[in-house]
Amino acid sequence: MPLEGGCQCKQVRYRVEGKPEHSAFCHCTDCRASSGAPVMVWSAFPAERFSVIAGEATVYSSNGVSMRHFCPTCGTGLWYTNEAALPGLVDIQTVTLDNPEALPPDAHIQAAEELGWMKTAHDLPHFERYPGA
Repeated sequence: MPLEGGCQCKQVRYRVEGKPEHSAFCHCTDCRASSGAPVMVWSAFPAERFSVIAGEATVYSSNGVSMRHFCPTCGTGLWYTNEAALPGLVDIQTVTLDNPEALPPDAHIQAAEELGWMKTAHDLPHFERYPGA
């Protein structure tokens, strides 16, 4: 079944077909730097099962091989390619799917770089909305 996703402002949209090769939380320093978040979730698809259906993403590479694609208007990170490390794959940022629940992560990767406080993050109090709201 095809899944679609895109950026916050809806200018860049993509579609993926079938099941991903993997879906995982990534704890690497590069993902944290590019997202401003402690962890990201990626789902990797063969490039032939990925297509851009609207708009055009901007590409940034910090090292010449890791290509991060994002919306030039709202800045939402969308997908990643790296032919050296992940030949023939497009790694989508899972939470940019219209239905991110469709692809739950099945692993943690780059755990050697995980922030120490992430190991106990789910033990913290949970609030449905802002505390006291």
